[in-house]
Amino acid sequence: MAEMSKNPRFPPTPRLIAFVVFPGFQLLDAAGPLAAFEIAERFSPRAYRLRVVAAAAGLVRSSSGVSFPADALRAAAHADTVIVAGGQGTRAAMQDSALLRTLRRLKGRVRRLSSVCSGAFVLAAAGLLDGKTATTHWRQAPLLARLHPDVTVLADRIHVEDGDIWTSAGVTAGIDLALAMIEQDLGSDVAANVAREMVVYAKRPGGQAQHSALLDIDAPRFAELNAWMRAHMGENLNVEKLAARAGMSPRTFARAYAADTGTTPAKAVERLRVDAARAALARGGSLLAIARKTGFGDPERMRRAFIRVYGTPPAALRRTLRHA
Repeated sequence: MAEMSKNPRFPPTPRLIAFVVFPGFQLLDAAGPLAAFEIAERFSPRAYRLRVVAAAAGLVRSSSGVSFPADALRAAAHADTVIVAGGQGTRAAMQDSALLRTLRRLKGRVRRLSSVCSGAFVLAAAGLLDGKTATTHWRQAPLLARLHPDVTVLADRIHVEDGDIWTSAGVTAGIDLALAMIEQDLGSDVAANVAREMVVYAKRPGGQAQHSALLDIDAPRFAELNAWMRAHMGENLNVEKLAARAGMSPRTFARAYAADTGTTPAKAVERLRVDAARAALARGGSLLAIARKTGFGDPERMRRAFIRVYGTPPAALRRTLRHA
């Protein structure tokens, strides 16, 4: 038992996980990871103690109208991990000086400071993401990068760990974040058991880019062109060809396309090809055939593109998809 007490996976007292909420928080941002830690206790009794905290103790109303009972923020002073929810009330939370002061005081006192979805904006407002790498909901990532240039924002990650700061993507990604923390604390077997109980991936394949690429490059002026590109993946989709299709000079087209969609034509083509290749992987077929059909030409080019977009090569992603 003495040896067990020295093992970080068997702390002498349960780890306190504090969930920070505020009026207008997204219910699943807090409830999802909270459920994951609660289920982890079934496999590792007394591993965790869970508390919901807020600037003012009492019932805190979420954006859905459902309220959580919360303790005062001071209850997080002895937490092992603090998780800040996101949601429609994030903007007001970013202006809550008492909340930001408390988060700054917790830095260095807690083992992990983290956020779900737009909760990253609250951490950033407290100055806790300066010089750090972070993520947030894919739709809000450009805004986070623009408001906080000292933060390296990875728009297509489910969660990011940078030292004692952890951030996660939109809504359900809070569950992925919690599973990663449970794995760090209690091991991969417990995390896998929790994932099975919740009927979710223990480690989700790919990143936020699993949503359709056409959503990312949605722009009315280029909607027809984007649809045409997707239907002609196997062709040479260089800027000159796309510009001619759009009836513009290459330079004007490249500038207009980037302004309307937020990405370059080359990156849009790559994203569409990766999107199509991922769907083909789920259906089956050789990597060479898929690479040729989707315009990559060879598996190596496709592999590099997959790593850029999903953070994992196509062969590994296909194995995960087959297992799922």
